[in-house]
Amino acid sequence: MRWDRVIACVLIILGIGYASYSYVMYLQKVEVVEKITPSEASKLADQKSKSLTSVPVQPVIVPKVQRPKQGEKFAYLYIPRLKERLPVIEGTNDEQLAYGVGHYERSVLPGEGDNAVLSGHRDTVLQRLGELNKGDTLQVVTPQGSFVYRITKTWVTDASDQSVIVSHKLPILTLTTCYPFGYIGSAPDRYIVQAKLVAKF
Repeated sequence: MRWDRVIACVLIILGIGYASYSYVMYLQKVEVVEKITPSEASKLADQKSKSLTSVPVQPVIVPKVQRPKQGEKFAYLYIPRLKERLPVIEGTNDEQLAYGVGHYERSVLPGEGDNAVLSGHRDTVLQRLGELNKGDTLQVVTPQGSFVYRITKTWVTDASDQSVIVSHKLPILTLTTCYPFGYIGSAPDRYIVQAKLVAKF
């Protein structure tokens, strides 16, 4: 067999494999990502308006007995700009990230003081994370309440950078995903969105 035919066959197989992977990721996103309903959008807009004049927010303290178990869906992340609602799962391994945004277990829960860290795949739930801007709001609804965060900054960092998960003196929310978004294979960097707690309801 001629080498050009071998190379052509290999490229075809790789192309089919990538197309299949992309389709599976698309189906996973369709299953997990939910669109915000008009009534939810109206409520979020009202709470965003109220948060603009809110006084400093007192974080909650979640008792140990109320903390979610690994693999448990315990909250929803609302992203008004994208009109998306994402389930939040306790844990960040592949099994948990297949069902939504994962909560880094060593970080505080959303609404608590310090740095609550959420992660998700760049080709499913957080595929559009790069569309968010400084000043946009994020809202996390948990059994303890509804917490509004306003984005303060976004940046790209190396995959080995652990500073994004360290403790913080203020109640913040950190979202992380692999970067570049369209990268094939194991991405070398991370895209970070950080937001401060501005209101709770």
